[in-house]
Amino acid sequence: MQWLNYHHLQYFYTIAQEGSIAKAAAKLNIGQPTLSTQLKQLEESLGRPLFERSKQRLHLTEAGKIAFEYADQVFRIGSEMIEALEDRLQNNRIHVQIGALDSVPKHIIKEVILKAYEAGNCMVSVLEGAGDKLLRELSAHEVDLLLSNYAPSVDFQTVYAKSVAKIDVVVCASEKYKHLKKNFPRSLEGQPFVFPTIHSKLRRDIDHYFSVNGIKVDCVAETQDTSLQTLLGTEGVGLIPIADVVAKDLVKEKKLVVLGKLNGVYEEIWLMAASRKIENPIVAKLMKEFSLK
Repeated sequence: MQWLNYHHLQYFYTIAQEGSIAKAAAKLNIGQPTLSTQLKQLEESLGRPLFERSKQRLHLTEAGKIAFEYADQVFRIGSEMIEALEDRLQNNRIHVQIGALDSVPKHIIKEVILKAYEAGNCMVSVLEGAGDKLLRELSAHEVDLLLSNYAPSVDFQTVYAKSVAKIDVVVCASEKYKHLKKNFPRSLEGQPFVFPTIHSKLRRDIDHYFSVNGIKVDCVAETQDTSLQTLLGTEGVGLIPIADVVAKDLVKEKKLVVLGKLNGVYEEIWLMAASRKIENPIVAKLMKEFSLK
């Protein structure tokens, strides 16, 4: 059986990333002649050249491209292994990093965290932010789980998702708009609204609802942050369409009143994870079992 020298592979991988032996030698803090020798030994062991030189820069051959692709996987898995061991050996707790879009109701994030604790001895970190950034971090294994109000695009092929909640959407407002309960939803004609941003599926569904029902409303603000949307609603800036579970707490606190439900409009929440060679057991369990439907 032919054995692969891990150090030789690392040297090759760094040369390919840097584009030259000189830059790779500086990054690895070893001499250029030593690095050239190590590369030659790897090429001899594989029986084919991995680079061709062009205009003072090294370019991967076809064999080199294949080797680089596998080397990339080897080092990714190696990083995964170290991360997994560190997470699971520290206080015997598994670290679970959960990303959540600003637009996901805090009630649902809380439910995921509680379910994670039920699934095993773990420590949870929660990061909130924009969808594309969190999806990239999920793909790069910097985040273990992601809560979103839309499914991942085909650009993220290593990400898999499941729909975990489908929540009724209601229109809420400050006390001064309570008269609009009468003759809802026709009463919404011409009223000011604070909407989710246009990129969200919920916004498109809301626009479709008003279009189908022939209701014209006045968009005075839009935001992807539900907390900011709620604040603007309580200040009377405009009416806000939000998930029913969020509205219940605000009504209980007497910050808003519910004017009515948008029939057929739902806030759908997705739970996502990325394919990994070494699975986080808490993540695997949540992806299999968690649902609020």
